[in-house]
Amino acid sequence: MDTNSSALWSRCFPVYTEVGRLHEEDAVGDVKLVKAYFGSPQLHIPCSVEMGLGGGALLDIGVYCLQYILMVFKGKRTKSVHATGVLLDSVCEVAIMAIRWGICSAGKISHDFTVALKTLPQEDHQVVAVAARNLQRAEEFAQKHNIPTVYGSYEELAQDPNIDVVYVGTIHPHHLPVGILLMNAKKNVLIEKPLAMNLREVHELVATAKMNDVFLMEAVWTRFFPASLEISRLLSQETVGEVKMVRADFGVPLLNTPRSVEKELGGGALLDIGIYCLQFVLMVYGGEKPECIQATGVCLDTGVDESMVITLKFSRGRLAVCTCTVAVELPNDAIINGTKGAIRVPAHMWCPTSLIVNGKETPYPVPEPYLPLNFINSTGMRYEAEEVRQCVLKGLKESSRMSHADSALLAEIMDEARRQVGVVYSQDHQ
Repeated sequence: MDTNSSALWSRCFPVYTEVGRLHEEDAVGDVKLVKAYFGSPQLHIPCSVEMGLGGGALLDIGVYCLQYILMVFKGKRTKSVHATGVLLDSVCEVAIMAIRWGICSAGKISHDFTVALKTLPQEDHQVVAVAARNLQRAEEFAQKHNIPTVYGSYEELAQDPNIDVVYVGTIHPHHLPVGILLMNAKKNVLIEKPLAMNLREVHELVATAKMNDVFLMEAVWTRFFPASLEISRLLSQETVGEVKMVRADFGVPLLNTPRSVEKELGGGALLDIGIYCLQFVLMVYGGEKPECIQATGVCLDTGVDESMVITLKFSRGRLAVCTCTVAVELPNDAIINGTKGAIRVPAHMWCPTSLIVNGKETPYPVPEPYLPLNFINSTGMRYEAEEVRQCVLKGLKESSRMSHADSALLAEIMDEARRQVGVVYSQDHQ
């Protein structure tokens, strides 16, 4: 700041001149501490609160406090600066441009996620690039979704400076290396579930995120549906009393789907779909670690689990039962039983569009897609995308609703269940 040319009128007042003279004469001795305050009610004044008008307390009036301190200390540069504050909602909304998304992998789930993003306001979310290991697939994906930039490698995507967040929709075993690649390039990432193949890999991803000071979240989209938020609200108000039992089922015939049954692709009922049942239970029980885990299952010739039943015991005698299978169709619902009633999530519990609370059903519809989807209710991915946006705008490095600790506990339980059933991946030996 050039105080000789800036209109800092305060410094020209006789009182300030006197302050300077007294300071020169050491009238108060060695100055150790200076405080300056300036506050006035200006929330009704547009130039003080609108980002487009250069508003904000610091630039509008706080500058007077800072210039006073710099005057007292004769313009010396500070050794450190620490600041804390509160942002106005209107300022946040006006100040930040759209979150610019990069899509990593041009598969089915990435298609659905991109369709979901297009249901959100364009001024909030924009898809600016897509990458696939096969350039032709990336080009076809980009043409379908009107994405301006195309890459034939994940490395190129990682180096794109015009991307704020990358959605990782690769197969499960690639989550770790791709996640590390992106985060080492200082990219915020939303990685499809499971976050990684095991707890060790989860820890490695979290450590990489912290080392690079970037945002990382496991894309457990279920947690961000309006119906899921309502479940949390109802539980906090003890609408059904003390919860004693939770049951969640997820079963669909996927034996002819390679990614669900091949070990090298990270297949298996638990990692592919059973994870939704477990995360539901942990959401209901507030992220508490179970006291006991008992799992039984049936494995395919490929070495992965075809079906699994997991019983979890929590403190105060509370139980949960999770059932998953890639062999047959299950009811695919979930129910929370408490001492004063029940909350039922009808099919499809992993992407809920209605709740039945003590017999009364309430719908929570998702938006219609602009292109056909590969998976049911996939426009509901919009909710996790908006969660990422809110976290990034606030400078957060993880979501409180699907935290790093939540992902670690989820992986820890799945590791133990797999151990009991006998499902071992190559990543478990590394």
